Amino acid sequence: MTNENNIAAIETAPEGFAALGITGPLLKATHNAGFTEPKPIQEQAIPAQLKGRDILGIAQTGSGKTAAFSLPILSKIIGIGSKRVPRTCRALILAPTRELAVQIEETIRVLAKGLHISTALVLGGVSRFSQVKKMQPGVDVLIATPGRLTDLVREGDISLAETRYLVLDEADRMLDMGFINDVRRIAKATHRDRQTALFSATMPNEIAQLAESLLKQPLRVEVAPQGTTAGEIVQSVVMARTKQKRKILSEMLADEAMKSVIIFARTKHGADRVTKDLERDGFEAAVIHGNKSQNARQKALNGFRDGSVRILVATDIAARGIDVPGISHVVNFDLPDEAESYVHRIGRTGRNGADGIAITLCDPTENAKLRQVERIIRSKLTVAASYLDQPDPVQPKRDPNAPRPVPDNDDVRRPHNNKPKRFGGKPGRNLASSGKPNGEKKPFRGRRRPQGGRKAA
Repeated sequence: MTNENNIAAIETAPEGFAALGITGPLLKATHNAGFTEPKPIQEQAIPAQLKGRDILGIAQTGSGKTAAFSLPILSKIIGIGSKRVPRTCRALILAPTRELAVQIEETIRVLAKGLHISTALVLGGVSRFSQVKKMQPGVDVLIATPGRLTDLVREGDISLAETRYLVLDEADRMLDMGFINDVRRIAKATHRDRQTALFSATMPNEIAQLAESLLKQPLRVEVAPQGTTAGEIVQSVVMARTKQKRKILSEMLADEAMKSVIIFARTKHGADRVTKDLERDGFEAAVIHGNKSQNARQKALNGFRDGSVRILVATDIAARGIDVPGISHVVNFDLPDEAESYVHRIGRTGRNGADGIAITLCDPTENAKLRQVERIIRSKLTVAASYLDQPDPVQPKRDPNAPRPVPDNDDVRRPHNNKPKRFGGKPGRNLASSGKPNGEKKPFRGRRRPQGGRKAA
């Protein structure tokens, strides 16, 4: 059967994406990518966007938002033609984090396979030169983080004058990260006759005001109440003091049922500390947070995705944008400062109808945060275990006879007699001496008396 017959057979199907208006080669590419049954957010958003409507979408993480805004854009770009204006993009998708931007581009590449759709990534943590070079001939779809894109637009390396399709994904996260002003400037630089879609898991007042200023008579699409979590995730809490968490976590990870685990820490330093503790306990783990370079973050994420790394430790920077199939468990080593982040954290598991387990380790000092989380998810978490009545684990004492570790050269304090000249000393000479080698003392010299003895009165 020829390709044309295949496409025709798919198009005649009364259900699926064909019923939403996706046709032609894009429908075949979508079908080949495994997208056969549209999700609720896609059923409501795709037809309206194909008709030119602006969209205000509210849906929980993992609900299929990426395909909901990508398929209408790809459908319209296919009909425009291949001629592009240099340094411009036809569609712009803004994401708050690098990981989410990479994930969106990967999804678009899968959906548009064989359709000659050009994409580009503009994000921080990597060389600007390669990004500017990729934009020189112009691209169909640009996926970017607001900070780096603002810099390149200001410097004239990218023009948004031809951008007629704008998508703001995870808008509430961009608000939390302080990108709202950048978003407003970027939107102002796009074509005045653009089509806009704004997707967010929550709808605080600031995001509602942003939507009102950017969207024209939008269709509001809400497939789940704000802050709700996927029903496939089994959630529980373990009450334990902070000093007990390390031992409890190690005991948990000894269970072979925890095949793919992501552990969330509240701070970057905390994520590094959890990773080092796990390595001391014999577990191999990778870590990603804002202080890591983009290459290091992507390497850790790729290892976690291909299964070579079983445990990934992360901050809330990974709470959105990580779409790794088969994550069996999410462990909250610390409760987040913002209760909404809990929803996004545990949304890394239980995706696409799969089962997932979320476990939260809660210190008594975090009880207020736990109550906030329960208000957000409109449910009381089950206490699976409590270790509060048990003593804290005894930390092993250092053997006084054990040799002390030799610090690296960068950690050795420079001796005073080796201070550089700008600090008033000379290398190799003792500042307490006369400046002579080997620390020779300078003889005391009293007041110089005039020749001939004491002067007569």
